[in-house]
Amino acid sequence: MIRRVGQPPMAGQRYVVRPGAYAILPLRRQFLLTAQVSDVTDVQLPGGGIDHGESPLQALHREVLEETGWRIARPRKLGSFRRFVYMPEYQLWAEKLCHVFLAHPVRQIAQPSEPDHRTLVLPGDRAVATLGNDGDRMFLARYLR
Repeated sequence: MIRRVGQPPMAGQRYVVRPGAYAILPLRRQFLLTAQVSDVTDVQLPGGGIDHGESPLQALHREVLEETGWRIARPRKLGSFRRFVYMPEYQLWAEKLCHVFLAHPVRQIAQPSEPDHRTLVLPGDRAVATLGNDGDRMFLARYLR
């Protein structure tokens, strides 16, 4: 069973399962993160949805590149969590099935191509405190221990 983090599902609300791949990216004793900037800024582990026909690793490489402009190497799966959220950009209630990996940033080859995303590099404790969801915080805090 995959651990649920955050709010429980609302009774009577239909959720669409949205699998995604996300990465903890250590970079010179700090961590590479992404900030989605809109009405509210949301700091996240880089990553995102797995497209139809795509493997979690293919999605991880694509999403990290889109959100940070960095290429990564040697991804290793750490675990998974799920959370129930409303995704306003898709007007969708989703059960997000989040697969979390540890990977190593190789080099930045571009600026983020994902609209409204900015790259952040923060030290561990500050990164944990800044992340916008309980699952990301849980995995990064566990990694730091």
